[in-house]
Amino acid sequence: MSGTSGGAPTGPALFSWEFATDPYPAYAWLREHAPVHRTRLPSGVEAWLVTRYADARRALADGRLSKNPEHHDEPAHARGRTGIPGERKAELMTHLLNIDPPDHTRLRRLVSKAFTPRRVAAFAPRVQQLTDRFIDDFAARGEADLIHEFAFPLPIYAICDLLGVPAEDQDDFRDWAGMMIRHGGGPRGGVARSVKKMRGYLVDLIHRKRADPGEDLISGLIRASDHGEHLTEGEAAAMAFILLFAGFETTVNLIGNGTFALLTHPEQRALLQGSLNDGTAGSTGLLTTAVEELLRYDGPVEMATWRFATEPLRLGGQDVERGDPVLVVLAAADRDPARFDRPDHLDLTRRDNPHLGYGHGIHYCLGAPLARLEGQTALATLLRRLPDLELAAAPEELRWRGGLIMRGLRTLPVRFTPR
Repeated sequence: MSGTSGGAPTGPALFSWEFATDPYPAYAWLREHAPVHRTRLPSGVEAWLVTRYADARRALADGRLSKNPEHHDEPAHARGRTGIPGERKAELMTHLLNIDPPDHTRLRRLVSKAFTPRRVAAFAPRVQQLTDRFIDDFAARGEADLIHEFAFPLPIYAICDLLGVPAEDQDDFRDWAGMMIRHGGGPRGGVARSVKKMRGYLVDLIHRKRADPGEDLISGLIRASDHGEHLTEGEAAAMAFILLFAGFETTVNLIGNGTFALLTHPEQRALLQGSLNDGTAGSTGLLTTAVEELLRYDGPVEMATWRFATEPLRLGGQDVERGDPVLVVLAAADRDPARFDRPDHLDLTRRDNPHLGYGHGIHYCLGAPLARLEGQTALATLLRRLPDLELAAAPEELRWRGGLIMRGLRTLPVRFTPR
């Protein structure tokens, strides 16, 4: 059981497999009884969980909560157990998830010059091409595992194309990314080895792009400059790494969780499917609000990445000490009845929806436009091409990957009329 500070009643068990399947009742209890709650995580690290929307939004924008792990007052037993496994040894720490202003401001400004909305919009035909390709691979069978055959490969190959990874090397990236997915809640060694291999490859690719640049994102990172400032080689490698690492699993989970939610809410699925089939002017609008609602209802990121108090502060009625880790629970905040009407109800037409699925403040996800493009394209194409898509297993039989930051299914077996 998980106790609460200040003599509050004992709360629900956290981080069990049952909790991973449906964490929302536990988060509802925490919001009501212990909205800022100190607990020991499975890794042994003690951290504060922030579960109410107002507190979460405030914490995400609070400059006293640093993203830099150097501010963690970590005991020996917890050393190295925050952040991405292996990133420190691989010298990949200098990316947007680990730094504060003014370095964060400089790096984000430079990266934004390469990762523009225009570049993402121009990428839409390639995302559609990849989406159709992966559906083509299983459409004639009448059954598939939508995680491993669709939701997983689509963002991997998309981000590889965007970064400028040559086609002959993209299967290696798929293998490295697969290791990260498989070890989401287990041993960190396999992830660290994949991170090291990825780092070595990215450094070599940056050298090649510097000699022979193209129109891809890595070439854009190399060219990006502002008043004579450039990304260093290490910064470019770290940025390419985090765009791939943070960009693929969030989209895997957006597609997987979103499809699962639609298949278990047939009225909402029929509403979206009817809109797409009508081809009316409103179909795009409903697809847009639908993806935002899916991000809120059961989003791909359960908790925002680590923050560390740089000074004592008061948060949600609790005293957070300097050096304490703080985890903002996006999944809990986005179901807060104080902010969302009927928060446990999936409503694809929801308009008042300022969810925190991609964060808030200066660390708002830079890759959100690409993730939205991939999510909208994937879900719309699935519903159009496989109109009688249905689950091939009972919902309670499906297993969720154990982990801390991400929330996603291990498998998503479906069946449909062969096409």
